[in-house]
Amino acid sequence: MKALSVIELAQLYGMNRQSIYKRINKGDLSKNSDGKIDLSEAIRVFGEPSEKNNNVTTLQSSSVQKETEVDMLKQQVDILKKQLELAHDREVFQREQLEAKDNQIEAMQRLLEAPKTNMTMFTDQKSEPDIAPSIDPKVDIAVTEEKIASTPESIENPHIPGSEHIEEKPKRRGLLGRLAKAVFDN
Repeated sequence: MKALSVIELAQLYGMNRQSIYKRINKGDLSKNSDGKIDLSEAIRVFGEPSEKNNNVTTLQSSSVQKETEVDMLKQQVDILKKQLELAHDREVFQREQLEAKDNQIEAMQRLLEAPKTNMTMFTDQKSEPDIAPSIDPKVDIAVTEEKIASTPESIENPHIPGSEHIEEKPKRRGLLGRLAKAVFDN
């Protein structure tokens, strides 16, 4: 059974320590070899501890339980604070990543040029009708005839009989050159 010291027994029964020592000296109560008194021995001599004194031990045990609960709650609060900090750090990191991607997208959009309205795409090539230039009647006809006569398209080749005016063949172009010409001509 449980062994109590003289002080603990005095608190349990609400007595003075001197009263307990008197009972020990009379021989009514006996101590163990460790100097403590067995609870069964105290019950034999003093009877059951009163309800009032029992409340003291109950209050002490309930205060110990409350302290334990408070400690556990403090630990849980600390854990929750750490989790909240981690979640906040993750959120900041995700925002930074999103802003970086937005900046990359904006930079790429700035690098890309908007398609020009007069340019046609390779897949959108259509034959547009040739538009005849407007003729202004005030233009000097003599000047125009001189320009036509001086163009390199009408060259006489003395080595070929009967070729008085032979047009020069256009340059051969590669695939890329033909595509560029088709795009810029339209």
